[in-house]
Amino acid sequence: MIGRRRRTDVVVVGAGHNGLAMSRDLSRRSIDHVVIERGEVAHAWRTERWDSLRLLTPNWMCRLPGQAYDGDQPDGYMHAAGVAGFIANYAARMRAPVHTQTTVLRVTPSTQGYAVATDQGDWSCRAVVLASGACSRPLVPPWADALPASVAQWTARTYRRPSDLDAGGVLVVGASATGLQLAHELRCSGRPVLLATGEHVRMPRLYRGRDIQWWLLASGVLDQRIEEMDDPVRARRLPSPQLVGSDERATLDLNAVQQQGVELCGRLAGVRGDRVLFSGALRHVCTLADLKMNRLLDTFDAWATAQGLDGEVGAVQRFAPTAVPTVPRLHAELGREVRSIVWATGYRPDFTWLDVPVFDRKGELRHAAGVVDAPGLYVLGLPFLRRRKSSFIHGAEDDVREIVALLVGHLDRAARQTMHNAPAAGVTGTAGCSQ
Repeated sequence: MIGRRRRTDVVVVGAGHNGLAMSRDLSRRSIDHVVIERGEVAHAWRTERWDSLRLLTPNWMCRLPGQAYDGDQPDGYMHAAGVAGFIANYAARMRAPVHTQTTVLRVTPSTQGYAVATDQGDWSCRAVVLASGACSRPLVPPWADALPASVAQWTARTYRRPSDLDAGGVLVVGASATGLQLAHELRCSGRPVLLATGEHVRMPRLYRGRDIQWWLLASGVLDQRIEEMDDPVRARRLPSPQLVGSDERATLDLNAVQQQGVELCGRLAGVRGDRVLFSGALRHVCTLADLKMNRLLDTFDAWATAQGLDGEVGAVQRFAPTAVPTVPRLHAELGREVRSIVWATGYRPDFTWLDVPVFDRKGELRHAAGVVDAPGLYVLGLPFLRRRKSSFIHGAEDDVREIVALLVGHLDRAARQTMHNAPAAGVTGTAGCSQ
């Protein structure tokens, strides 16, 4: 009811897979809570994905606490609509207390925890879980504003299909999973495509007969914890691997898109007049990505041998180095060679509604493995939050289990403090009132 502040113990912001997994654990502990969602359950999967998108993980990895994949294509890769259905079914099965079509306007500290203002009324709570996702705001470099109006600009969030773009050449900026997939799709539509390529993570789709994600999970790579990393900040900023989900289970890397006619360029370095400029370090970044991929495959091979699995998986493989143009392009003409630009340069979360002093000088949320730098405030779903798999659907289970235990400890301490501060029975309100 608008106009009256309602009370609960925990407000979870976001009804994606992380928010719903948290809701399940809170319900199992009989903790009163609500989940607030700006649209419908799995809103981003329904409204902010391009048409051909598929998960980078096989379906058998698509699981949440209490719900595993039960379809007939375990080795397939779900489309966005399938993911939205999977998450919506989860919410219904768990009877999550979701308030849909409700936008959080502001979260502020209060004497008993936090005040949460929404366009459908306000809440008072002891703890807040930020589960609104890591992909709310596309990252676009500042020089995008310097581009002429004649060049159409798209992000991975606004792009849907090749037919939306004007005829003519396209520059895709970013060569991680998203950029590679969109460059391939746009080239297959008949358009000339340039791909601006910076640091990237190269991986084959299949290795020794198994999906690369099987190797990452089985060998323990996905379970690596953030505190084990020499450079946690860099680990959290690594780009997503060059993968695509397809019926053919094909490898999509820089060699594959070049065979389709995509032209590789270096990292986008800026805009000068009617030109976009590219770095000359393309060969270096490609050589480094090849080296890191081979080191990872060496790790898998050693693990397979140690586990006695060499007879159960295929033979050791190595892949051709990334082909790089002998003389890489250093610029392209805007309006003539490039009519559209697609920014596949990553995302950042949107916490503009969080009015709590928990942001650093760069505007990034200060947290330690999901525990935000304010009592009773937690976050889920950010890259490498607690483990390398934190941003995957199946990674929610372990992170939620650990964070909910910390949250419950906070609620218990808050309850004890409230009892300690309560006035003694029989004297409430009597001070100064003797007659």
